[in-house]
Amino acid sequence: MEVGVYLLHRLEELGAKSLFGVPGDFNLAFLDLVEDYPGIEWVGNCNELNAAYAADGYARIKPGSVGAVLTTYGVGELSAINGIAGAYAEIVPVVHIAGFPSLDEQKHKPLLHHTLGDGRYTAYAQAAEQFACAHTILNHRDTAAAEIDRVLSDCILQSRPVYIALPTDVGYMKISSDRLKVPLPRVPEPNNTLGEATVIEEILKLVEEAQGDVAVLVDVGAIRYNVVEEVRAFVEQTGFAVYASPMGKSVVSEEYKRYGGLYIGRLTRPEIKDKIEGAKLLLSIGALKSDLNTGNFTTNLDVGRTVELHHATTKIKFSEYPGIGMKYLLPKLASVLSSASIKSKALSIHVPKWTYPIPQESNDTISQAWLWPRMAQFLKPKDVIIGETGTSAFGVQDMPFPDGAVFVSQILWGSIGWTVGSTLGAAIAAREKGLGRTILFIGDGSIQLTVQELSTMLREGLKPIVFILNNSGYTIERAIRGENRSYNDVANWGWTSLMKALGDVDQTRSRSYVVNTKAELDTLLNDELFALAEVMQVVEIGSMKMFDAPYALKASTGKKW
Repeated sequence: MEVGVYLLHRLEELGAKSLFGVPGDFNLAFLDLVEDYPGIEWVGNCNELNAAYAADGYARIKPGSVGAVLTTYGVGELSAINGIAGAYAEIVPVVHIAGFPSLDEQKHKPLLHHTLGDGRYTAYAQAAEQFACAHTILNHRDTAAAEIDRVLSDCILQSRPVYIALPTDVGYMKISSDRLKVPLPRVPEPNNTLGEATVIEEILKLVEEAQGDVAVLVDVGAIRYNVVEEVRAFVEQTGFAVYASPMGKSVVSEEYKRYGGLYIGRLTRPEIKDKIEGAKLLLSIGALKSDLNTGNFTTNLDVGRTVELHHATTKIKFSEYPGIGMKYLLPKLASVLSSASIKSKALSIHVPKWTYPIPQESNDTISQAWLWPRMAQFLKPKDVIIGETGTSAFGVQDMPFPDGAVFVSQILWGSIGWTVGSTLGAAIAAREKGLGRTILFIGDGSIQLTVQELSTMLREGLKPIVFILNNSGYTIERAIRGENRSYNDVANWGWTSLMKALGDVDQTRSRSYVVNTKAELDTLLNDELFALAEVMQVVEIGSMKMFDAPYALKASTGKKW
C-alpha cells in the first residue's frame, strides 16, 4: 500500500477518526488518499492554528487516543505551531503531519514558494522538534513504515505531540503492509516486579500508620496517561477521601460521596484546605505543579507525608522509585489497601460536601458570584464543559459537575481563543463517544481570536451551546494590570448576527440570544427546548460588569472588585 495509506491505518488504529487541517499544495496529494480512506473523516478548518486546537480538544475527550492535524509546508505548519506547543505543555497526544517538498526538490533546492529563499528546507522541521517528543521526515521508502510506527508509538506512550513530514512523492510510494499485523503498543512496559513490591509495602505501612486519615489528590496526569478508570476503582475500593486540582477536575465524579472538591493552595475553601493539608498521608496522583494549578504555588503539602504516583515513577516522601508507574501500580494498591480494617477507618473520616449555593443578591445584574452556581444547575450528566482562559476557566472550576461530565480547559499553556478550536474537536469526539452536550464558556475578547471556527461547527452539524460573557474586554488582564488601560478594550461585536454571517444564512441551524439580567438568563436556562440543544446556540451574556471576576481570580490577583 501507499506510505500515506499506511499512515492513515495507524492513525485509525490509535483512535483518530477525524483529521483536522487546511489544504495546501504540499499536502493535496495526501488529502486525496484521506478522502478515499473510509476510516477517517476530513475536517477542514478556517486556519491551521484552529486546526491544531481542534486536534488537541479531540484528543482530550478520548484518553488513550490521538488527535491529528494536517498542514502544508512552511506557512501552514508554522501557523499551527502555537497549538502544538500548547498540546506539548499540557501532555496531549497530537500527531502533526506536514506536507513537505519532494525528494527531488530537497536534492536540488529550487527557490520554491513557502521556503525561506535560502535553501534551508528543513528549517521548519527543526522548529517543530522543539514541541514534539518524536519527529521524522519520511525521506526513505524502506524505513517509512518503521519510522511511522516509532513516532506514533512515542506519541501514544508519552502522551505528547509528534511531527511527521511527508514529502509529496513519498506519500504515494508503495510499501509492504506486513507491519500492520502487529498493533502499536498502547500501554507502558510492566513495572519491575521487585521494585513494585517494595513500593507497595512502603505505601501500605504509611496507610496503616495514618489510621484512615488519607487524602487522595487527583491531577491531570491521571487523564493524560489514561488511568482514569484505575483511579476511580482505587478510591471506591479504598474509601479514601478524594479531591482534585483544577487540571484534575472531573477525573472522579463530583457526585461521588467521598469527593470533597478542588484544592488550589490558598485559594481553596477553608474546610477543604484543612482536610488536605492536615491529612496524615496524602496520595497524589498525576500531579502537575504549575502556577495556576497550585494557586500560584501556594500549596502547603508536607513532602514527609506525601506519596506521588506518576506515569513513569513513584515518590515516597523523600525517596524516588524510577520505572514504577501508576498504570500498573494503582490496581495492585487498590487490592492491598481495600481490606475491611483500612476501609472502615477511611470511611470514618469526614469529607466536606462539594456544593456551590447561589448567593442572594438584591439586584438583577448578572454578577460573577451568581453566574457560576446558577450555571452549575443547568449542567447534565455526560456534558462536556469547556472553560476559556480568563474569567470563564476560574468560574467553571468552582461549579459542581454532574456524574460523567467532563472538564476541558488550557490551564498551563493558556492561549486565549484556544477553546473555540478545541470545542470543535471536543464536540466531534463527544459525538463519537456518545457523550452529552458540548458547552463553551468564553469571553468577548478571547472569542475574537478564533471565532471563524464556529462556522466549521455549523458545517459539521455540531450543536454546541456557546455562552459569550460580554464584559467589555480582557477582564483577566485588567485584574493583572492596566485596569483602565485601553489595551484591555475590545470592539463590541453584534453577537446575535454572528451565525448568519458564518454560514447559517437562513437561520435554521442555529439560534442566538441576548440576556442582560438574572431573570432573563434564568428563564432561558429553564427553557426545555434550549436545554435540549437540538441546534447550535449562541448566548450573549450582556451587561456584565467590567470590574468583576470569580472569587479565585480576585483572590489570586488581590483585586477588591
